Amino acid sequence: MIRMLMAVFGIVELLFPDQLIDTLTKIAYEGGDEMNAKPWVTTVARIEGAVFLFLALFVVGKRCGGDSDEE
Repeated sequence: MIRMLMAVFGIVELLFPDQLIDTLTKIAYEGGDEMNAKPWVTTVARIEGAVFLFLALFVVGKRCGGDSDEE
């Protein structure tokens, strides 16, 4: 379950970083409509999304034993 959530969040953050940043800023701050993120925040959000997706696909399942071939 955690693997799927990480993968979905990673994909959303990778493909739609500006919309995600705007939405989370509006949720987190009272004056969220008036705030603007610096230009580098979008790049960092995309990198974070790629890391979440990588972890979900290659690391989390292996460490939790979800993809083991042993019976």
